[in-house]
Amino acid sequence: MPAPQAASALILFAAVLAGVFGFAGPAAAADGAKVFNLQCRTCHAVKSSVAGPSVHGVAGRKIAGLPDFAYSAALKAKSGVWTDAALDAYLAAPSKFAPGGRMITALASPADRAAVIAYMKTLK
Repeated sequence: MPAPQAASALILFAAVLAGVFGFAGPAAAADGAKVFNLQCRTCHAVKSSVAGPSVHGVAGRKIAGLPDFAYSAALKAKSGVWTDAALDAYLAAPSKFAPGGRMITALASPADRAAVIAYMKTLK
């Protein structure tokens, strides 16, 4: 492969990895805000509600760790913290991540998940 094509392929590969693994910048967070507002905001607000826990400060927080939300037994049984990988797995297939959990909405697109995760990381 000639050098210019190899460089282009490497840049494309890096961009794909950035989208899939959440190495995203401000543009991804802005895209994530749009997706979040369309698909997540109904249940997840600044403060926890009956519909869902707050996602503010979710990155690095203990899974099922907010005292003001009644999590499902399935999510309470999970250990660890919300890493990018854990958030991605949960958003991709909530019922697979925590069988018996209550979240039913999934984000099929890896790019949408990466953008939403980037956005949630801006919420402090």
